[in-house]
Amino acid sequence: MSASAPRPNVIVILTDQQRWDTTGVAGNPADVTPEFDRIAHTGTHVACALTPQPVCAPARAALQTGRYATATGVFRNGLPLPPDIPTLAKSFAAAGYTTGYLGKWHLAGDDAGAGPVAPEARAGYERWLASALLEFTSDAYRTVLYDEAGQPVRLPGYRSDALIDAAIRFVADHDPGDGERAGARPFLLFLSLLEPHHQNATDDYPAPEGYRERYAGRWLPPDLAALAAGAPQGGALRHLGGYLGQIKRVDEGVGRLRDALRGLGADGRTVLAWTADHGSHFRTRNAEYKRSAHDASVRVPLALTGPGFTGGGRITHPVSTVDLVPTLLEAAGLPVPDGVQGRSFLPLLGGGADPGRPESVFVQISESQVGRAVRTERWKYAVAAPGADPWHEPDAARYVETELYDLAADPYELDNLARLDSHREVADGLRAALLGWLARVGERPAEIVPAPARPAGQRRADPEVRALPWADLPFGHQRR
Repeated sequence: MSASAPRPNVIVILTDQQRWDTTGVAGNPADVTPEFDRIAHTGTHVACALTPQPVCAPARAALQTGRYATATGVFRNGLPLPPDIPTLAKSFAAAGYTTGYLGKWHLAGDDAGAGPVAPEARAGYERWLASALLEFTSDAYRTVLYDEAGQPVRLPGYRSDALIDAAIRFVADHDPGDGERAGARPFLLFLSLLEPHHQNATDDYPAPEGYRERYAGRWLPPDLAALAAGAPQGGALRHLGGYLGQIKRVDEGVGRLRDALRGLGADGRTVLAWTADHGSHFRTRNAEYKRSAHDASVRVPLALTGPGFTGGGRITHPVSTVDLVPTLLEAAGLPVPDGVQGRSFLPLLGGGADPGRPESVFVQISESQVGRAVRTERWKYAVAAPGADPWHEPDAARYVETELYDLAADPYELDNLARLDSHREVADGLRAALLGWLARVGERPAEIVPAPARPAGQRRADPEVRALPWADLPFGHQRR
């Protein structure tokens, strides 16, 4: 961003529990995300975006700070974000931005309850209309949020519509225009939706009237097709219609928000990013919806548009959402605070390279296990700490290998290769990468114990033909 260019507005849209493969740009046939797909096609699409922690509060702490869960201290749900930590809102506010937060917070800690959030626990956001735990202060058509004074207010309409309506009002009130409004400042708005998260009390995905019926039976990805029949409480077979219906309504709402930006003439001066805190495996990998190393849990949609991102193209290198904080700050021409562990992905736009970027993305897992994982374009490697308390221990001194997946051959992670002796060399390389990540993010030194070997039979990491000569051979139609 040039020094003379006006600083852009910034809007972050966060969905809750949205899988990466719900989007059309990722190949989903249900057509529930035409607006997301437009953003991805005309802006920047991070095709392999991963959360650093597949559970709500730790993922959200990373999105506010650019730090991993063990660095923020929010390594599981129920822990508050420390009030003295540098955050996205504090950085933008220091640069003169108006900052606003709408929706679900989940960073005030268990002691704060489900409703109002104290001003000192808002991570620097100035304008405020939110609940500590929106899933407990709302249902599909009854949304109660808490204003800056901590007083409850009701928002009519379907829940995601009500929040997007509030976002449109915020934009109308705070967009600085083309300099015609004296004293106006650019804004940062963080819009945190609950959809497509389940309603906890009923274990239901309440979509708008008619939307569940429209999408029931329209899509069943391979992991759920293989595993959902044994999932408790009906699993994906019960829930996918409502889940997709919720996403469709969110997508329509984002379209309305973007239309409002166009109507104000603000679309060309506003960066808009859309991502999710984590995905969902619909109780197929453990007893609930996330908290596993599988892409169904950790891979999320991510697309951006606006100044610096329009025409950015498709990024295929794996990227963590912990990288969003430094990316947005750099796009706005603002300094990145000390202690931020994410890395701006701006160099990757337009087919660019970032030589210092690791090949892998790092994931921490809590609550279901004390686990760690790395993911490259081709491989997923995961470990867990036997005997560790996943509710009270943020990390461990000893892990054992639990999973290895070849994502090129098995993108939905149905064939665990962790013990195959044919893949020992691959596992060793990923083990070294994971140990490097543990050191890089400040975890204690740890041992990773290899999984017990088992014979591979015909299995290999690569087909045998790869060992034969190739480049210097003549083509079959050529004479020697």
